Amino acid sequence: MMNIRQCASFRPGAASSILALVLAAGLGTPALAQAVPPAQTQAEPPAPAIQPEQFQADERAVVNRILVQGAQRIDQTTILSYLPIQPGDTVDPVVLDVALRTLSRTQLFSNVQLGVQPNGDLIVQVVENPIINQVVFEGNRAVREDKLREEVTISPRGIYTRARVQEDVGKIIELYRLSGRIGARVTPKLVQLEQNRVDVIFEIDEGPETGISDIIFQGNSAFSDSELREVMVTKQSRFWRLFSRNDNYDPNRLDYDRDQLRTFYTNRGYYDFRVVSSVAELAPNDENFTVTLTVDEGDRYNFGEIKVVTESDRLNADFLQRLLPIRQGQLYESDRIEQAVDALTFATGSAGYAFVEINPTYRANPDTDTVDVTFNISEGQRVYVDRINVVGNTRTIDPVIRRELMLTEGDAFNRALMERSRNNLRALGFFGNVTIEETRGSAPDRSTLNVTVEEQPTGELSVGAGFSSVDSFVVNLGISERNFRGRGQNVVARVEWGSLRQQIDFRFTEPKFLGRDLRAGFDLFHSRYNFQTESSFDYRSTGGGLRLTFPLNGYTWLSTRYFLRNDEVVVPQGYCDTGGFGSRALCEQVGSAINSSAGYTLNVSRLNDPIRPTRGWSGSLRQDFAGIGGDVNFIKTEVDAAWYWGFTPSWVVSLQGSTGYVSGWGGDPVRINDRFFKGGNSFRGFENAGMGPRDIRTNDSLGGNFYAIGTVELTVPNGLPEEYGIRTSLFADVGTLGVLDDRYTLTAAGVRDTNIVDDLALRAAAGLSLHWRSPMGPIRFDFSKILSREDYDRTEGFRFSTSTQF
Repeated sequence: MMNIRQCASFRPGAASSILALVLAAGLGTPALAQAVPPAQTQAEPPAPAIQPEQFQADERAVVNRILVQGAQRIDQTTILSYLPIQPGDTVDPVVLDVALRTLSRTQLFSNVQLGVQPNGDLIVQVVENPIINQVVFEGNRAVREDKLREEVTISPRGIYTRARVQEDVGKIIELYRLSGRIGARVTPKLVQLEQNRVDVIFEIDEGPETGISDIIFQGNSAFSDSELREVMVTKQSRFWRLFSRNDNYDPNRLDYDRDQLRTFYTNRGYYDFRVVSSVAELAPNDENFTVTLTVDEGDRYNFGEIKVVTESDRLNADFLQRLLPIRQGQLYESDRIEQAVDALTFATGSAGYAFVEINPTYRANPDTDTVDVTFNISEGQRVYVDRINVVGNTRTIDPVIRRELMLTEGDAFNRALMERSRNNLRALGFFGNVTIEETRGSAPDRSTLNVTVEEQPTGELSVGAGFSSVDSFVVNLGISERNFRGRGQNVVARVEWGSLRQQIDFRFTEPKFLGRDLRAGFDLFHSRYNFQTESSFDYRSTGGGLRLTFPLNGYTWLSTRYFLRNDEVVVPQGYCDTGGFGSRALCEQVGSAINSSAGYTLNVSRLNDPIRPTRGWSGSLRQDFAGIGGDVNFIKTEVDAAWYWGFTPSWVVSLQGSTGYVSGWGGDPVRINDRFFKGGNSFRGFENAGMGPRDIRTNDSLGGNFYAIGTVELTVPNGLPEEYGIRTSLFADVGTLGVLDDRYTLTAAGVRDTNIVDDLALRAAAGLSLHWRSPMGPIRFDFSKILSREDYDRTEGFRFSTSTQF
């Protein structure tokens, strides 16, 4: 056996390996700017005669004993427990190299050296990594310190390593990048303290916030730039978006916007749409980006041949094909594919085949502009959900997330339901990013689902001001939180003040009442309306209500409600005095009354777009029954319906109709505040409450118990640049309002009161409407021509209205 004196370096190759390890442990060039290396203090003097000598690969030595040098805070027994060598073991360069690597991986030491003395002693020399005394952030103004602490991995009383600090620098820079500060710089510094402790200081230069000055589209012809910007989450930086976090440059958000644009186009027939490129150019002042997206819209496609192919003879392909919500010749819509897969999944699952895989395949026919779709159904491996892990929800509690999942632990795994679960979570609006990954479970037939979410702000503070020919000047302040206390609850508090209307209301909604698909909530409100110009009275209402909404199917909702409020009608002093000039039909309404009512609304929507539909129809039925206690007894019914048909994206015709009727019961008449008033935005060409029954002596509008209104509207191109955001439509409104209770139209003698006109005459108007998406919010201008009216009606040829938030 050869006598081995030292083995810090064994041979050229081994020496290189150990040198690399030493560098990795922190002895190389500092990786952090202006970082101060920790002091290297040893607990006892180093062993004598440690001189580097060459060590042949076949040389071996027997370890007599192991001596640890340099340990200060860490107990020697702890170090020895990590060392894969015991006294009496035979070591060679390979064994020593493994031991060196093992100790380095503990990240407890900034330097480790091993050496075998001539007497067989194995000397282990270590330099401990410092302990972090405190972590300090300097220069951060745009990002709160608690947010920074959530991102970094180092913490007080933790072990300092340069690698972890470098990792945290990257996390801080990424956090600033996501907040729109691309030029942020972070410089870590160390302050050496006694007892091998350090303070870690992150000096932050936040740099300017980089916004989005312009979003430009190239290659689009079917849809305007402004329409495509509405699809995107990223918004252009404008001064009124004070509280928006979507108007800064974020590459991840732009990637999501590319997917949103593809979904938008493919849902409108553009099967081969693609985003060719997206380029973000930083302005010379480093403050704003100009984002240019080049798109290739392609042709508009219809569905071609639709087939269902199954591998199992037990599944009837013809029957399944009849269940598909797709027919040959219909406009291609990507959402219909997802609906078809869902329909097939549930149909086969109902038949007892929960373990099926449905893969749609496509074949485009450019010559005929059609897409053939084949749904391939195969029985997959029987796999069950073993476990569902939810991570990333720092604020939202687990039950809020799990109740949106369409799979639970123990269910048969279904990929379509997994994707729908992901979409359900995204639709909440609580998370910026949602991923669901399937991994192998505890057995071959078990899967684990990992649900990862990224929280995003859900609160909003809105300040608004507006002016219109209806409400004059209006100011509003609102605070809303869509994820109250992380429980998915919606809270809205709003104050509105104007020359004609003042209102305070508070709304609370629990979207999953009792853990079921029930939307429950309550309202509290106080409002005042000035009807002096229309009907010589003020209306005040204070109360509250309960709401419960639930789906009947994928496109039908039923809402129920109960409201209790105190309604008060106030007239000018002396208006109803004996010998006064007041209208008898109004004076009988003066005073307050308790209104206790219950009702429901049935909503059906088959529209292709809830905001700006071009195809489909919708309808609603609303009924309220008052008289569950209180002073008021009536039954009110309203029905609305709308149908849309777009010849092209710029030419869309719509038909809309609405009717309503209210009737008192138990001998009670209908109070003036419970009647219908039409005009203004509800019937263009007539002033607010400008049509219907009226007292011609006082010129007071009295409202009506019945109304029926129909509208035909055609959206047409206006030739203006699309970036102006102006949409033009031609309209025609026709309808009637009337049917007062007899006690208001007849005198005490039972003859008709000549001062009260209630003839249920037909009114009609036509004209032009301009809808402008202005920088301060949506504004509508109506130019009307009266086609049919009564002499006592109040009409107008022009009206504008706005609802602005900034």
